[in-house]
Amino acid sequence: MEIAGYVAAILIGLSLGLIGGGGSILTVPILVYFFLIDPVIATTYSLFVVGLTSSAGAISHYRKGNVNFKIAFVFGIPSLIAVFIMRKWVMPAMPHHLLNMGSFELTKPVLLMLVFAVLMLAASISMIRKKKEILVCDSRLSYTKLVIQSIIVGIITGFVGVGGGFLIIPSLVLFASLPMKKAVGTSLMVMTISSLLGVLGDVSRHAPINYQFLLLFSAFAIAGIIIGSYLTKYISDTKLKPAFGWFVLLMGIFVLITTLIK
Repeated sequence: MEIAGYVAAILIGLSLGLIGGGGSILTVPILVYFFLIDPVIATTYSLFVVGLTSSAGAISHYRKGNVNFKIAFVFGIPSLIAVFIMRKWVMPAMPHHLLNMGSFELTKPVLLMLVFAVLMLAASISMIRKKKEILVCDSRLSYTKLVIQSIIVGIITGFVGVGGGFLIIPSLVLFASLPMKKAVGTSLMVMTISSLLGVLGDVSRHAPINYQFLLLFSAFAIAGIIIGSYLTKYISDTKLKPAFGWFVLLMGIFVLITTLIK
């Protein structure tokens, strides 16, 4: 199972390298089902992996001039604050047992996996749907909408440990008027900083972290990014994105079913 888990880590990187996002949504399920890591701890591990892998992609996009640092700052700061608050105070304060509904017990790990399954379904639908190029009529920055969306992304990132690229990229295109390539590069920069800061929020409360495992897992994911970046010359993301979306959809359904029938 661990070998399959490391192969799946390469898929995370491939997705980030080929289509600029989507892969991080698989990190927590891979850690939970392949490596049998507790869902709460898996969110911390996921933030670490997403932060490192996103940094590799961000550096690549920076060299190509696809990172808008002004927008990254405007979007990133509220998101960073939200992530840190979630990891430092909100998550530790959440009780393990939440409620009972008949024979079904809703615990903190179960809630995390349920929210994660819903996010996977939402992300998969956005990848499967064929979208025409987004046209932005108003070239002015919508700071208020950008900050609100940033806070929402930060809360989600802090809660379930995903990078949130599937939310960040549309926000940067719609509210910051960025071209798609710059939106992807800027999104990776925001994901890098916010994810790694989220890990710091956990480290400060002495959460157990196996750095040796995380570095090995991240190495496979980064290898996937390098391979994916190379394959972009030969593979059309318009065909790959829906296919990956169907895979995420099936994974989301699997996570939802297995979580509910426990």
